[in-house]
Amino acid sequence: MEQVVELTNGAWPLLLNAGKALIVLVLGWIAAGAISGMVRRRINATPQIDPTLGNFVASLVKWVVLAMVLVAVLGIFGIQATSIVAILGAASLAIGLALQGTLSDLAAGVMLVVFRPYKLGQYVDIGGTAGTVKDLNLFTTELVTPDNVQIIVPNGQSWGSVITNYSAHETRRVDLVFGIDYGDSADKAIEIIHSVTSADKRVLADPEPWVKVTNLGDSSVDLTARVWCAADDYWDVKFELTKAVKEAFDAKGISIPYPHSVEIKKEA
Repeated sequence: MEQVVELTNGAWPLLLNAGKALIVLVLGWIAAGAISGMVRRRINATPQIDPTLGNFVASLVKWVVLAMVLVAVLGIFGIQATSIVAILGAASLAIGLALQGTLSDLAAGVMLVVFRPYKLGQYVDIGGTAGTVKDLNLFTTELVTPDNVQIIVPNGQSWGSVITNYSAHETRRVDLVFGIDYGDSADKAIEIIHSVTSADKRVLADPEPWVKVTNLGDSSVDLTARVWCAADDYWDVKFELTKAVKEAFDAKGISIPYPHSVEIKKEA
């Protein structure tokens, strides 16, 4: 009986400390989220500061607060901060090897924020993975595809890959290719394309729209039209001009041929 009482008395402080540690962890996690959210809102409310920096700093603040919470939890169990530093110092090599990927992502995240090859809201292609940048934090970049699929790219992979930023500049060039029949007038078709593009107010006058015969295909004479527009209007201009030119060709008697072949029989 005395042994049971003695074990109970010995286990009680441990259970009490575990309960305190759990409370500190929960409150710390909530506090970290609240503080990082407040930092993000304050920074993003300043027009002079890019929102990408706000998200990154908020992520940094969250992890710093969580690190402080971890130190506090270890302190509850009697492990002092100086002891933690000593343990980490002795195990620095092992930790570095184990977390080299994570540390690489962290360093890459800093480089992405400093050099800013992309920002929040921009449409980018990172090593063959394309989407709109939704978030950039300490370790990862979050992309959202046009069909609303979430893609998480580690910052180390992002920084080490070829980055194509489709939203970096205010304007983009739209290339359109139209095939017409060999029996139709190329000059007439070019005139029609010019009239359609000039009627679209989204098409910029400078640089001037360009339409040329660019290829003599097996079944068609190919005309390429190059126009410039605001980057945000790129897809609408591309799709709507394609439709408008096709309808104008139909109205003016310009045909878009189907691929076909001609069989020639030679007499023996």
